[in-house]
Amino acid sequence: MSLRGRLSLLGAAAIVVAACSGNAATPAPTTAATTAPTAAASLASTAPAASAAAAPTVAPSATPIAGGLLDKVLKAGVLVVSTDPNYAPQSVKNPDGTFSGFDIDVATEVAKRLGVKVQFVTPDWSLITAGSWSGRWDASVGSMTITADREKVLDFSPPYYFTPAQMTASKASGITTIDGLAGKSICAGEATTYLDWLQGKKLDFGTLSPTTTPPAGIKTVSLKTDAECPQTWAAGRNDFQGWLSSSTTVDGAIAAGLPVVKVGDPVYFEPLAIALDKSGPNDADFLTALDAIVTSMHQDGTLTQLSQKWFHADLTQGPG
Repeated sequence: MSLRGRLSLLGAAAIVVAACSGNAATPAPTTAATTAPTAAASLASTAPAASAAAAPTVAPSATPIAGGLLDKVLKAGVLVVSTDPNYAPQSVKNPDGTFSGFDIDVATEVAKRLGVKVQFVTPDWSLITAGSWSGRWDASVGSMTITADREKVLDFSPPYYFTPAQMTASKASGITTIDGLAGKSICAGEATTYLDWLQGKKLDFGTLSPTTTPPAGIKTVSLKTDAECPQTWAAGRNDFQGWLSSSTTVDGAIAAGLPVVKVGDPVYFEPLAIALDKSGPNDADFLTALDAIVTSMHQDGTLTQLSQKWFHADLTQGPG
């Protein structure tokens, strides 16, 4: 992954100030939008004071590329973000139509630092990872793993956090070891690295690429999202005995009282990032601003604070 132009937060804010003179509107799906303050105000309200004061300043870039993604978002005043409505604690759509979770907070903060509102849409994960979004949303903030295959159709920010991929079993199965899953049926979400790994596909995450192999002779069951695996157990479905997902969703399922247990150590770790559609509007300057924002959110402690809030652990620094 190429991490372009490490502008500071104030550099990204200056881009916004220089470009917010347009009045064109971008059609967006009708979901609730959250009002956002300017980038400078956002930093003051979310980051520790000492970190904010220490943020370096960099001269702003030129006016955004005409017709590009940054130009589109700034003129619309809205960042349309795709996310999963059933992936707690990362993201969940609440009964009142609002959204909450780690990814929701991250997306909202990115929009604040761009000086725009945020709006959430919930297409299927398989559509998000395939690219060719046709402008239906601007970015994916949905805990997407950076892989070589996905980089063919998507551009990525720097990783904003890292999660262990955790094998899990139903309590009813009595399985307590990875070897105990050999020959069993294991559930994973559609179009996920978890399903790819279970099916023996080689995954390229760079230095974090998995070196492990799945249990011998397993069969896979794919559902729309990882979270549906334990939810179907809770509903009485028992046609699979294991489940592979991020440790964060496993911990969330256990905390919710679902009848699951962790099995063995994590089988690999994933670098998770914000994704943009390569086939959409020119995203070069948006990606530069996004890189700066994610970097500043690491530096000023915002991502650590959000990780502690939702996961009770700091998952922002990666394994090792």
